[in-house]
Amino acid sequence: MKKTVISLAIATSLTLSFTSVQASTSANASHHQSSDQKVLKKVNTEKIYQDIAYLSKKPRVAGTEAEPEAATFVQKRLSKLGYESAVEPFTFTGYTPAASFSLSVNGTSYSPTTFTYSTNGNVTAEIVDGGLGTKDNLANKDVTGKIVLVQRGTITFGEKVLNAAEKGAAAVIIFNNTDGELNGTLGGANDNYIPSLAVTKEEGEKILTSIQKGEKPSGTVKIEGAVVSERTSYNVTATKPSTFKKKGTNDIIVVGAHHDSVAGAPGANDDASGTAMVLELARVFKTLPTDTELRFVTFGAEEVGLLGSEHYVSELSEDEKNRIVGMFNLDMVGSRDAGDLVMNTADGTPNLVTELAQASSTRLNGAPTPFQAGGRSDHVPFAEAGIPAALFIHSPPEPWYHTPEDTLEKISKEKLQDVAEIVGTAIYDRSRPDQQGSSVKKKATFKAPHLYHEQDVK
Repeated sequence: MKKTVISLAIATSLTLSFTSVQASTSANASHHQSSDQKVLKKVNTEKIYQDIAYLSKKPRVAGTEAEPEAATFVQKRLSKLGYESAVEPFTFTGYTPAASFSLSVNGTSYSPTTFTYSTNGNVTAEIVDGGLGTKDNLANKDVTGKIVLVQRGTITFGEKVLNAAEKGAAAVIIFNNTDGELNGTLGGANDNYIPSLAVTKEEGEKILTSIQKGEKPSGTVKIEGAVVSERTSYNVTATKPSTFKKKGTNDIIVVGAHHDSVAGAPGANDDASGTAMVLELARVFKTLPTDTELRFVTFGAEEVGLLGSEHYVSELSEDEKNRIVGMFNLDMVGSRDAGDLVMNTADGTPNLVTELAQASSTRLNGAPTPFQAGGRSDHVPFAEAGIPAALFIHSPPEPWYHTPEDTLEKISKEKLQDVAEIVGTAIYDRSRPDQQGSSVKKKATFKAPHLYHEQDVK
């Protein structure tokens, strides 16, 4: 009889506990639904589209007149929303690609490509084999005054060129180790660079075969009109303090995107889409009560090496770095012809940003947005500083990424709506006054590699 009583008591207790959990879960789900609706009913995709239309009228290359025009547009839009906003200049060493370049070998013309930061020159000399261009490959070779042919791989293009220059070479030809054109960067300006061109694997192997036969081929490397100079780019910032001066969390969430584009591309998707979405989220959150400081930032000079976000992070105090619980980076979030939405973290591991976004996408769409390892955008400098950060992007990218075809009519309002809703509700889940979102604060500290957005470095 006692067993029956005990069993009945246990069963009653379990039933009450289960009922309590069900009630708590139901209440939490209802609470999330209510808070999500506060964001969802405010998101206006048409406003995002209109801002993309304005920004993508022409390319916004960092260091050109078009970039500050874009930055000023963003700043004025933020000010009109009631934010104290600022355009913050910073300097960088910029590069204007060569106006003309050519390569001929034994009188036969080739179709080379150039490297960003390659220097001007007109060199006619014997072409010699430099292997992979490492110091060991060149150690016992006489390359003084000659053109060195090296294969892609092992070390960066810049290192290959500097190694050849150190041995007295007059120019460098780098050939690909896979099919297709080689489009790369030397990584940054350097007074020790010598003229450098790239050729395909097939073309490089043809020259190499001639060298190996002892034919001593003669080549002419010619590059004209390349310019390296000090330039100015701009970040645009706006801050929404916690609505509650005494009861705020003291935490910060950063929402960012880059407003610059590559030369020749109007950049409707890359990244007018992300910039316009930052503006829309700033509008959405302006009148929503939040207990967390929200920062809305658009970065300059992303396309030449994540320079705007690097500058922004370098200016943060240690206190600010410790207070930033998440950085949401919006880059290429609207192309109709790109793949599905994914999140990239610099080290491929989850963090508060991915957790919040997976929770919100599950609530909204029934499935969590996947994440993977990936750099090449403005979340990387934040991650390098130990700040939880993730890139929101559609993968694979559209075929006309970084081309003149990246235009407004290829933008999908449905994709814009989807990303804005996922990111907006994820941010509000963590910043609403009665937030019951993830309590995870941080902190995965690591050094992510320096990754460029559009070009290979080795």
